[in-house]
Amino acid sequence: MLLTLILFIPALTAILLLFLPRNNKQTIRWVAFGASLVPLAISIVVWFGFEDAAVVDKFRYVEQYTWYEAINSSYHVGVDGLSLTMVLLTTLLTPLSILASFKIDKNVNIYMALFLFLEMGMLGVFLSLDLLLFFVFWEIGLVPMFFLINQWGSEKGERELWNGRKMPARSYASFKFMIYTMAGSLGLLLAIQLIGVVSGTFDLVAIFDSWPALTGDLTLGNTIIPFATVKTVAFWAFAIAFAIKVPVWPFHTWLPDAHTEAPTAGSMILAGVLLKLGAYGFLRLVLPLYPDEAKAAAGILAFLATMAIIFGAFAAYGQRDFKRLVAYSSVNHMGFVVLGIAAAAYSLGSEDATIALNGAVLQMFNHGLSAAGMFFLVGVIYERTHTRDLDEIGGGLFPVIPIYGGILIFTSMASLGLPGLNGFVSEFLVVRGAWPIFTLFTALSMMGLLFTGAYILKGISSTLHGPRKAEGNYKITDIGRREVFVIAPLMALMLWLGVWPAWLLDVINNAMLSLFG
Repeated sequence: MLLTLILFIPALTAILLLFLPRNNKQTIRWVAFGASLVPLAISIVVWFGFEDAAVVDKFRYVEQYTWYEAINSSYHVGVDGLSLTMVLLTTLLTPLSILASFKIDKNVNIYMALFLFLEMGMLGVFLSLDLLLFFVFWEIGLVPMFFLINQWGSEKGERELWNGRKMPARSYASFKFMIYTMAGSLGLLLAIQLIGVVSGTFDLVAIFDSWPALTGDLTLGNTIIPFATVKTVAFWAFAIAFAIKVPVWPFHTWLPDAHTEAPTAGSMILAGVLLKLGAYGFLRLVLPLYPDEAKAAAGILAFLATMAIIFGAFAAYGQRDFKRLVAYSSVNHMGFVVLGIAAAAYSLGSEDATIALNGAVLQMFNHGLSAAGMFFLVGVIYERTHTRDLDEIGGGLFPVIPIYGGILIFTSMASLGLPGLNGFVSEFLVVRGAWPIFTLFTALSMMGLLFTGAYILKGISSTLHGPRKAEGNYKITDIGRREVFVIAPLMALMLWLGVWPAWLLDVINNAMLSLFG
């Protein structure tokens, strides 16, 4: 029952935190942090025992119990190389995000409980082998993030609405986040219900075998609908829901607002894990269930991915808010994930497609590390200067905070894709795999890659280099011990994956070959 322990220990701890004395804030923080280390420890045990675990229908550590017998839905969980990679990322980033939250002083028990409920929701998506269970956890992840942004987000700024009225920027961002993702979820739920009715089960393993092979007509009352039409409608419901979550251009507009207004730890987990749910949905559900429809739409997906790469980079370069710059960089970097998925959809089973898929999954993991690190470092400088405006920060801080400066440059170079660090390996694999399949789109995406270097260097130079413009910045302190403990594991993995990615790529490659090879 290792997967059940990973999944529900955060939720049980969250319930416990609600009953602890609210005034004992430090105890609440340490209980939440300690409990978040337990799923990480179990995930490491699962990782090292993965190859020796029993295989059931291509998945390991499988658990299945009756849950909703009337509609043939069960509590069915298991992992393969794809889901295990994402579980490891989630259980790693959660304790680091909680440690980064130790300065939160408002309703600490509720804040930490929401964070742990959020972890359960994200893990449930990666572990579920039942479509209905998948959707339940998909929705669970939305609610805690809404409240984290709405209640603990930035207290500065207002947004003007269409009727001339104004509302706090964090309320605007949280509602926008909820509306966008719920809109995508509505179509997803209807498509899942349709699959369940037609297949007679929500069990993913059974659906993988039956759903793609369905032909003929579907009879609903007196209406006869060809299965090809049914599958096309369901495909687009899945694709749009996951495209919003990634997010792919032009569904991306909720992301910069949510990132900018979220608390630092919220931005870390939003960029590090929540964005990966959409890409995971494409890999786990769309490609296996709709191979023909995905191939037909691969060109559209590749175009949208290329636009995300280019426009994300241009938009990031145009920002003066440091956090908003990093937010747009996520659109840019996740575009490479979608480009790899699109290439695989068009040429599923080929060697180039497998390379592109390996790069896409590795990019999901790598972006989780570098984006979480960058958002944390923006939060560190904001705590000291009380501004994210690059003009107000003023530059020239390297002599004042040299340790922070070195860490920022290292993390920025990993995000940039410098050879020797993690970002280079995954983006290279995506480009190598996509080039023979979508040559024009891959060539165009290099424009975005060029401007990736431009916006990264802009952020570094506006913060660390040049003349000192802000007198108040002379007195800021360098990065502290707790903050180093947050960023150090991420830096170690960035370097390790840049020098020797095989320890992770072997697991990913075996999963891709098993699923699509």
